[in-house]
Amino acid sequence: MNAVTYEDLHVNFTQEEWALLDPSQKKLYKDVMVETYRNLNAIGVKGVRVQRNPLNILNVVKPLLYMLTVMLKGMKGFIQKRSPLKLFTVSKTFYLTQVSKYIKEHKLDRNPMNVIKCGKGFRMPSCLKRHERIHTGEKPYECNQCGKGFITPCHLKRHERIHTGEKPYKCNQCDKAFSQYVHLQIHRSTHTGEKPFKCDECDKAFSKHFHLQNHKRTHTGEKPYKCNQCNKAFSQHTNLHIHRRTHTGEKPFKCNECDKVFSQFGHLQIHIKTHTGDKPYKCNQCNKAFYQKRSLQTHIRIHTGEKPYKCNQCDKAFSQYGHLYFHRRIHTG
Repeated sequence: MNAVTYEDLHVNFTQEEWALLDPSQKKLYKDVMVETYRNLNAIGVKGVRVQRNPLNILNVVKPLLYMLTVMLKGMKGFIQKRSPLKLFTVSKTFYLTQVSKYIKEHKLDRNPMNVIKCGKGFRMPSCLKRHERIHTGEKPYECNQCGKGFITPCHLKRHERIHTGEKPYKCNQCDKAFSQYVHLQIHRSTHTGEKPFKCDECDKAFSKHFHLQNHKRTHTGEKPYKCNQCNKAFSQHTNLHIHRRTHTGEKPFKCNECDKVFSQFGHLQIHIKTHTGDKPYKCNQCNKAFYQKRSLQTHIRIHTGEKPYKCNQCDKAFSQYGHLYFHRRIHTG
């Protein structure tokens, strides 16, 4: 007995016939084809081949799909009393009911590739297997330089660029290059200046939607990313990822001029300037220059007299958070 394939049950249209369908009909057609494919997978498919009870499946599915074809192609006998769209909708519902009934009668799992832990479904077993590693914590792809593990080979490859310094994604408008494509995408907006994503709480605008989402948490105070080893929570997943290194002691960023290592790439960048002597952040009121922008901002307060860090137990205020931190000990003893 020959196996039934998805192609056997597929409804085909010529380009001319497809062009005559309105958007609603096209959408319904696609819905049915997707559901057909899903149900074939549910009834013991390897790839798209059905090996179990092929004649029974044909008896249920083939006539229904044929009816859909007939109605969509507009044969007079079906269109005289009702519109093709209404007939198609009715037939689609009937088809789905029949297939569901068949699955229940034969005690088949409707979607064997469902993840029990979170409810997500996948079309390919390989995608399911990869996703399950999020739940199990399995990280089979290990970096041979630092021992860090990853869920997929691409995640490992991306990580390895930290060690090699490889930056394959180059900006075609300046000399900058990046280890990840997403970072190049973000950088490109600095040339165009485009910031279409605007915050409705303040005047800030962003080049990427996820930057806006992260920013909104500064207004709401939401910190959804929680450390499972201490009580700290963060508004951004990146910050949680960096924080975890305080528990693991991991310092993947190594200086190639000396033996120092760092938990954050930004800290390595700052350190490198101690070798080069580069101090790009200059005060426009005196001759001082700094390695970090933050250090310049702190310095400028000497000129402006600004003291944003206020003690909530007395009237004293400070230009630096560190000074406030030490001052608080007077009150706490």
